[in-house]
Amino acid sequence: PAPPGWLPALQLLRRGSKAVTRHWKAMHFQRQKLLAVTEYVPPRPAVPPRCLPAPRDHPQEEDGYARLLRRQVEQVFRSSRMVAVCQYNSMPDEDMVTMRHYLRKHNIEVKFVLNEIVRPVLAQSKYRNLLPLFVCRNILLVSPETRAREMLRVLKGIPQVNLLGACIDDTILSRQGVENFARLPSLEASQGQTVGALALLPSQTSSLLQRGPSHLTALLDEHIRRLRDTGAPGEPPPEQGKGNH
Repeated sequence: PAPPGWLPALQLLRRGSKAVTRHWKAMHFQRQKLLAVTEYVPPRPAVPPRCLPAPRDHPQEEDGYARLLRRQVEQVFRSSRMVAVCQYNSMPDEDMVTMRHYLRKHNIEVKFVLNEIVRPVLAQSKYRNLLPLFVCRNILLVSPETRAREMLRVLKGIPQVNLLGACIDDTILSRQGVENFARLPSLEASQGQTVGALALLPSQTSSLLQRGPSHLTALLDEHIRRLRDTGAPGEPPPEQGKGNH
């Protein structure tokens, strides 16, 4: 016999899963019949569902804050002569403050809008053609004056803000249209050119009408001067004319 406290050098230990004693077994057909017979069958409704009127959806009450934002958007489009739609990408706060500062110098304000707020407003207004521009994160550059040239000059140095289109004096323009509009002269210069063009036509007409009489008057004056210098043939001297009387 082994002395107490002695352990064999090799020990066999059984490790692993337990023996499976339960296997899947098909249900007896009599039990299947019993379950099929005792299965609950709900009663049929007296009126088929397709014959019933459609349930009315209770309209959800509009949020007061959303209604306030829509009113603000309507006021912006109503009181601004220029509304530019721009795609806005993330940019540092310092750059945003700088952009707002330069735009405010030209009386241009930056408005952050949500698509779910501005789209219903545009769909019921005359600016519905601007709806395709509101598909991402957008901002509005609004001004009570047409400051397209100044706006493009500021946005030229900000690649995070891309001009998509604008509405200037109730006219919807693309980006190219805004650039063409910015190249036009100012309103005062255009009015001066128009007044000058309108005044040129009457002056030319007046000069044309006066050219004939002036030319005729000059010819008659020249003819009279020549007659005085040479003397008219067959005309008696002034002294003889006095003696006859």
